[in-house]
Amino acid sequence: MPDSLKLNRRSVLKGLAGATLALPVLEAMGSEVSQQVPRRFCALYTANGMSLPKEEHGIDDWHWFPEEVGSEFQFNKSTEPLSPFRQQLSFLGGLHHPNGTKADPHTCSDMWLTGAPLHNPKPGTYNTVALDQLIALHTKQYCRQPSLVLSIDAGTGFLSRTGTISYSLDGKPVPAENSPRRIFDRLFRGDTSSLEQERETLRKRIKLVDAVLENARRLNKELGKSDREKMDQYLTSLNEVESRLIASEKWIDIPIKQQDYSHLNLDATSDGEPADYYRTMFDLIALAFDADITRSVAFMLNREDGMGISDTFPIKLGLSSTHHYLSHAGDKEGQLNFAKYDRFLSEQIAHFFHRLNEYQDVNGSVLDNSIVLFGSGASTTHNPRNLPTLLAGGANMGVKHGTHWRKDDTRLSNLYLSILHAMGIEVDSFSDSTGTFDQSVFA
Repeated sequence: MPDSLKLNRRSVLKGLAGATLALPVLEAMGSEVSQQVPRRFCALYTANGMSLPKEEHGIDDWHWFPEEVGSEFQFNKSTEPLSPFRQQLSFLGGLHHPNGTKADPHTCSDMWLTGAPLHNPKPGTYNTVALDQLIALHTKQYCRQPSLVLSIDAGTGFLSRTGTISYSLDGKPVPAENSPRRIFDRLFRGDTSSLEQERETLRKRIKLVDAVLENARRLNKELGKSDREKMDQYLTSLNEVESRLIASEKWIDIPIKQQDYSHLNLDATSDGEPADYYRTMFDLIALAFDADITRSVAFMLNREDGMGISDTFPIKLGLSSTHHYLSHAGDKEGQLNFAKYDRFLSEQIAHFFHRLNEYQDVNGSVLDNSIVLFGSGASTTHNPRNLPTLLAGGANMGVKHGTHWRKDDTRLSNLYLSILHAMGIEVDSFSDSTGTFDQSVFA
C-alpha cells in the first residue's frame, strides 16, 4: 500500500457545518490499527455433564469425546453438527479443578469459571472472581457494556444451585438476564427518545441507584448474618446496574454500528420452543460482539440438579425424561437419550459459530477474534474429573485448532491463564493455576 494512501487511526470525514464522523477501521489504516481489533471471550456452560456411555452400552459413537486423540479425530454423533468448524475448534480432555473433588458435587457450576475452594476465599464471601469478570475488568474501557451475563433462568439462584456462572471481583454472584427483549433493549437502546432525553433519563436512573445503594448499605450494617447475605447479593446487583448505567452515559453520543436485527425473535422465551430460544440468545451475543458492545460474555445454558426451566427441554424435544434424570441414567436407553440432548446443544452452538463466522473484522471473522469456551463442571454423574471441554475460535489470538488434546489431571485454571494471555491480559496466575496451557494449543 503506498504511504500516501495510509490513513491515520483518528481520520475523520467532515460534513456540513464542520460536523465530523470517525471513520470505521479500514485496511488502509495499516497494521497499527489491525492489531487493535477487539479480542473477545464467551463462556458457555451446560449442567449435569455430557453423555459418556460405557463400552457395554454399545453406543460408543454417541460418546461426547472423540475416540481418537490428535488431529485425526472423528466427530461422534452427539457433536457431529460441529464438524463444519473442525479447523476452528478443539476438544480438550483430562481437565479438572483440584478443589472440585473436595466440594459438594452440585457446586461444580459455582466454581467452573473460578476454581474456588469450598472454604471462604476471603471473609464474607464464598467464591472468587470468575474468568469472564476478570476479562471484563481489562476490556470494559473499550466497549459499551463491561460484560454480558446470561442464564436460562434470570438472577443468581442460590449456593450450589446457582443461576449464574459469573462472579464479581469480590466473589459475589453476578445476576444473569434471560429475556431476549430486555437484553436487546439494554444492548441496542430499543427506545427512540432523543439523545438529550436519553441522557437525562440515564442521569436520573444513576442518581436513583446511588440513593438506593447508600440506603441499602446503611441498612445492611443493622441486619443479621442471613439477611446480610441476601443484602450482599442485592448490593452486588445494584453495583452491576450502576456500572452499566455509567458506561451507557459515556457512550451515549457514539452511534452503535448499523446492523440487521430482522432475524431476531425477541418474543422467544425460555418456556417456549428450546431451539428458538437458544438461537435468539446466541444471535444477540453475536450481534453484541460484532458491534463491539461487550467483549466478555457468560451464558449458563442449563442449571444443575434439575433446577430451572431447561430441565424439561429433553421432554419438549421428544426424549424420554428430564435433563437431570437422564444424566443419572445407567442404562443404554437413558445414555442414548442424554447423548441426543448433547447433539441438540451441539446444533445450537453450531448456529452460534456460523453467526460469528458471518460477521467480519478487518483481519478475519469475529470467531477468529473470539475465544469461545464450552463445557460442564462434571463429566459423568457428579464426577469432577475429565471435564468435557471444547475450545473454539481465537485463530488470530494465537489459538491452534483441529485436534483432540488430552492429558489427564491438567488444571482447568491453566487453560484459563492461557486464555487471559491470548486476550492480551498478562497476569502471572489465575486461581490455582501452576502455569500456562500446552503450547500445542496456544502459540
